[in-house]
Amino acid sequence: MSVDSNGSMVQVRRVSHNFGTHWALKDVSLSLEKGGFLFLTGPSGAGKTTLLRLLYGSLPLVRGAAEVAGFDLKTLKPRQVPHLRRQVSVVFQDFKILPDRTVAENVALPLEVRGERQSVIVRRVNAVLRSLNLSNRGQSLCGSLSGGEQQRVAIARAIVVNPKLLLADEPTGNLDLDLALHLMDVFKQFNTFGTTIILATHNREIVRSVPAARRLELADGQVVGSWEPRGASRDCGGSLQDQACGGGE
Repeated sequence: MSVDSNGSMVQVRRVSHNFGTHWALKDVSLSLEKGGFLFLTGPSGAGKTTLLRLLYGSLPLVRGAAEVAGFDLKTLKPRQVPHLRRQVSVVFQDFKILPDRTVAENVALPLEVRGERQSVIVRRVNAVLRSLNLSNRGQSLCGSLSGGEQQRVAIARAIVVNPKLLLADEPTGNLDLDLALHLMDVFKQFNTFGTTIILATHNREIVRSVPAARRLELADGQVVGSWEPRGASRDCGGSLQDQACGGGE
């Protein structure tokens, strides 16, 4: 069911989630405006991945309330999940790329599902591959790539559709610091053009690379801290998203 989100992309109120006797989330609340950038930080096992999976509709919302991109997750029907995922892209730690397809084919897949014209697909895929330093790997089979390259393919596939909301779970985990910071520049650029981003990380260098972002700290499934940006500008310039997304949908 769609709801009026009143300028918010994500609203989470007192959400808890358990796996058997283990409570992965305990009374978590957060609010993120459209066009916002939020880091989820905390150690492994803090609940970051569980929260992202809930927001993507991969886990049922049983306790609490949440709205994402205008969808009420409490009343979301299975037939509505594909509609939610047309608004939300995700990069999980296991990548979920197709090893027997080329890099370009993997990145093009969500555009093909949406029925985009071939000329639009080629333009967007090429632009995103350039942004992630993958142009020379476009015709390589994904099964032949390194872990870091596969990670960048998963990210390219997520951002090529110009999502309203991007959920990223440790997207820089397999990358060296220089490449990780370059990737953060790409995320910042998409954020400047309107994509809302929630990014889970335990890397403080990554957090410091986006001074305009908010931060929510989790530990043992609970919110233990929240920080607001200190008036930093999100204007990073450039035209990548215009190239990759044809000026938007």
